[in-house]
Amino acid sequence: MNAHVTIASDAIETITLTDAERQPCEIWTRVMGYHRPVASFNRGKIGEFNERKYFCEARAKLD
Repeated sequence: MNAHVTIASDAIETITLTDAERQPCEIWTRVMGYHRPVASFNRGKIGEFNERKYFCEARAKLD
């Protein structure tokens, strides 16, 4: 049904786009129980977002 197709590396073209052709990446974050795009934040909320600390917790030990 689905034949396996191999593409030679010589056939792959590199796509280059200008900044005007690129699609901007929209960043969303969770605020007060719901998700919002960061672009819609006011100046104060953007400041709070930039001050956030990111961390990883160790796995809990279950005895």
